[in-house]
Amino acid sequence: MKNLGIDIGRVLIAPDAPDGRADTSFIGGTLADALATPPYKGMFDFVPGLVQQFGGRVWLVSKAGPRVQEKTRHWLRHHRFFERTGIPPDNLRFCLERSQKAGHCAALGITHFIDDRGDVLDHLDGVVPHRFLFGPQRKPQVPRGVVPVIDWPAAADAVIVTLGKELAAPLS
Repeated sequence: MKNLGIDIGRVLIAPDAPDGRADTSFIGGTLADALATPPYKGMFDFVPGLVQQFGGRVWLVSKAGPRVQEKTRHWLRHHRFFERTGIPPDNLRFCLERSQKAGHCAALGITHFIDDRGDVLDHLDGVVPHRFLFGPQRKPQVPRGVVPVIDWPAAADAVIVTLGKELAAPLS
């Protein structure tokens, strides 16, 4: 069974700067700033299709402290994220350290993961077979075995390709 994991900040939620390098308004801004932060361009166009491809087995896995977790929950409700994507609201996991995403992914059986940070994807090496480095990068070093994807159309295409290859493989 295939399961998709998706990071939230700078992946689902747009970064503050057009080059994708600045973090979202969640870090230092107010709740109003956070709610005003738009979704990443194309996210609502492509995530629902991925949810369908994975039969609803899509999880949000994000590193955030308690204050940012609360802002994130408000943002998801404000933008009707779960209704618009088809991801079940219970499929939301937070951790306090980036390295802890590996434990969530192992427990959830995540086979595909989209994140904007190469160090996170390094922690997932050996845990998640299909890893995708999302968006513009400050240091464009792509970890071994990771597929770079610049935006949501590229991310959706790259993920679907892996599903097609796996589904076309002979059953043993």
